[in-house]
Amino acid sequence: MKHSLVTGGAGFIGSHLVDLLLARGDRVSVIDDESTGSVNNLNAAMRHPRFKYAKGTVADRQLVRRMLVDVEEVYHMAAAVGTGLIASAPVRVIETNVYPVELIVEEVNRVHQKGRPIKLFLASSSEVYGRSSRSQWSESDNLVIGPTANCCWAGGAAKAIGEFLALAYWRQRDLPVVVGRLFNVSGPRQNGESGMVLPRFVEAALAGGPLVVYNDGRQLRCFAHVKDVVRAIVDLMGVEGTAGKVFNIGSDQPISILRLAHRIISRFEPGISIKFRKYADVYGENFQDCPRRVPDLGELCKTINYKPRYGLNEIIDEVIAWHRGEEG
Repeated sequence: MKHSLVTGGAGFIGSHLVDLLLARGDRVSVIDDESTGSVNNLNAAMRHPRFKYAKGTVADRQLVRRMLVDVEEVYHMAAAVGTGLIASAPVRVIETNVYPVELIVEEVNRVHQKGRPIKLFLASSSEVYGRSSRSQWSESDNLVIGPTANCCWAGGAAKAIGEFLALAYWRQRDLPVVVGRLFNVSGPRQNGESGMVLPRFVEAALAGGPLVVYNDGRQLRCFAHVKDVVRAIVDLMGVEGTAGKVFNIGSDQPISILRLAHRIISRFEPGISIKFRKYADVYGENFQDCPRRVPDLGELCKTINYKPRYGLNEIIDEVIAWHRGEEG
């Protein structure tokens, strides 16, 4: 029986990861400050005898140190994410995505150097690729970050710093770290508060519309089901040879945002309208976005034989059901 620690375990992705780890037989501990997550996401876990929950920040060194006692795997999922949050609170995004990573890596390494093996998964983001113009993004690509005067690149830059630090600990101190760059992840328990487009569209459709599409809606994105993503994370942690490596995790099947809006509307009344808004009207004059965000999943598939079980239609239907209160 492994003991796993999940930071941000009350969040959307973190809570699904907790469910999977409990299902495989782990003891699971969680740290979450509930700033974006909710303990409601852990309703089932809270009743489990192998589950422990601590409300608090990952920036609290003493709390982290206490929670690491006899832990064998750490999944650092805590983060500040979402376009809306980056635009409205860049200081919070930078601080949340930099200092806690430093603290977690230091504390995990402290345990590791004392002779107790411990492995770390660091959840990163496709945002690290910045404004790359490549048709598919692979882990060895250069990162193309925009100007520092434009805060929209802050989230990606902060995540990249975390990657550099974690991988430096691997090279210099042999700390086994696996980095996962998560692309668009969707599914039950996700809401649109931070600008996540798929649940935002579903919430708008349930309210009768309109669905707000930014710019012309031609931006291409790929949507993966959260259960496929957390299964990939756990599989990467469980195989040899993944330490010190970076993996794209998500779907590689692109769809335009406008087509996504129409596909969601097709589940409701056909009269629901679409409203177009300029990015500048929502996020400010200097906001920039990538027209195409598609991962190369070759390394992931080669390493763990990754085969997603859920398609986009299933993701949409499950998100709708969850927002209607039909699914947990």
